[in-house]
Amino acid sequence: MAKRRRARPTIIAAAIASLLAAVAGTPAGAADDAAALKVPRFVSLHSDKVNLRTGPGRQYPIEWVLTRKDMPVEITAQFENWRRIRGWDGTQGWVQEHMVGGKRFAIVDKGKNRPLYDQPDSAARTIALAEPGVIARLVECHAAWCRIETSEVSGWTKRADLWGVYPDETLP
Repeated sequence: MAKRRRARPTIIAAAIASLLAAVAGTPAGAADDAAALKVPRFVSLHSDKVNLRTGPGRQYPIEWVLTRKDMPVEITAQFENWRRIRGWDGTQGWVQEHMVGGKRFAIVDKGKNRPLYDQPDSAARTIALAEPGVIARLVECHAAWCRIETSEVSGWTKRADLWGVYPDETLP
């Protein structure tokens, strides 16, 4: 009488390996999560020195070095652990994914100083003027208004006066 071979140990080992990989949160899983995020999207620079390359890899030359931590940038494409970004001035290039983060900042758009109000209303009291190029943390946005915060002041400004948030986006 011949014995039947059981496939059960192989199936159990595969199931255990899958479970351990899911619990451990493998790096491949993290990359898949980042790749699942929508493109385009706004993020911010994670460092005061970010190399902007001409292509998605270290073999591509550095075209620019970005030097403003927390500067908002828009991810326009993804390839493996590389992100193509665009800055508010139109500068584009590729950076490693760990050089950008999900914290949301905005930059006061070009032109003139923009008023910051104590309420989301043009008739509200003006508490400060924000100069073009100022980077501020986005606290919340709804309708036509966003509340921003710097180390010195927090207030409301018109969404149209900021770069780093989409016209139909609601935060938080």
